[in-house]
This record gives sequence, C-alpha cells and structure tokens, in this order.
Amino acid sequence: MYKAVIGSLRLALGLGLLGSVVWQVTDRLANNVFRPGEYFAYFSIVSSIVAGGLALYSAYVLFADKEETKFHNIARLSLTAAMVIVGVVYHALLADAAGDVRDGGYVWPVLPNQIIHTYAPILIVVDYLVSLRSPKLRLRASLWVAVFPLAWLGFSVVRGLITNWWPYWFINPNEEGGVPGMLTYVAAITVFFFAVGYLLQSIRLTFSKVIAS
Repeated sequence: MYKAVIGSLRLALGLGLLGSVVWQVTDRLANNVFRPGEYFAYFSIVSSIVAGGLALYSAYVLFADKEETKFHNIARLSLTAAMVIVGVVYHALLADAAGDVRDGGYVWPVLPNQIIHTYAPILIVVDYLVSLRSPKLRLRASLWVAVFPLAWLGFSVVRGLITNWWPYWFINPNEEGGVPGMLTYVAAITVFFFAVGYLLQSIRLTFSKVIAS
C-alpha cells in the first residue's frame, strides 16, 4: 500500500512538473514568444525540471525496492524547500506582476502555471513528510537547502551584470532599491530557505518519533 500510494504520487509529481514545462514551452513556441535563454533562467522553471526529474527517480527507487541514500534524501529535502519557496514567492510577489511587454497580449496557459506554483509545491511537501521509510537526517542537514538556490543566484547575478536582464525584479540592482534592496531580498529569501528546511526536517522527525512510539 505504501509503495503504491507514495510511488504513484511521485510519478504524478514528476510527470506533472516536466509536462507543465513542456506545455509552456510548446505554447510559447506556437505563439512565437519563446526565448529559451530567459525561460530556462527562471528559478521556478529550473526547480521544476530538477524536482520533476528527482520525483521520477524517487518513484523508480521506491518501485524497484532500492535503498534511498543519504545524498538522495538531502536532495529531496533541498528540492522540497525550493518548491515551497517557488510557491510562496510567486503568490507573495509575482502573481500580479505585469507580463513582459515583448510578449504583447500573450497570456500564459493557466493549468501548467498552477501546477508549478501551487499544486506541485503542496504535493511535494506531502510526499517528503510522509515518506518515513527514507533514511533519517539530522536537523543540521537543513543547511544544505541553501546550496541549490545560492548557486542559481550566483549565476543569475553574473548573467544579469553581463546581459542587463534579470529573471525577477527583486534581484535586479537597477531597481528602485538598488544594490541594498537586492541584497535585502536575497538575505531574506536565504533565511527563509533555512527556515523552511529546518521546519520540514523538524516535522518529519516528529512524525517518525510518533510512529515509532
């Protein structure tokens, strides 16, 4: 029962996230507004692709009765935190943002956008918290959640300084807040990552202790 339910959830997550990216790319190609160098620079898209691939691999590991390694578990924690941030930041800062003027009147397809920014973040948290057969991690493992976003951030800042294009307004030092404003957002999001990782680990460890008792 556990294998069927959790494995199916992971399979659905992987196919949903990767399928949503394909859907968006196909739709933008059809409307002649696809700019791959920009599309694949968004944190939400990078996270969706990596999280989707990891979910499919995690489903395979479960269905094949293979052991989930510590590295695999840390990767799952990191991508779970990343997708939580994708959902929270989107709904808090980006949901009502104006579209790119270069897109004219183009409107993103609704369902894949909802999957990436709402449904997948919720379900990936459920998957992580109820996957109690996975190796237990210490709370300090939550520090690893910052590696992925900071690597993306470093790339995005360097790229932005070269091309003067930024995937999100809050990491653009040319906005009204300037460099201090950008650094404030970066610091706040980094702290939020640590907090989310720590909270996820704490809840999961609590679940494990309750079930063990």
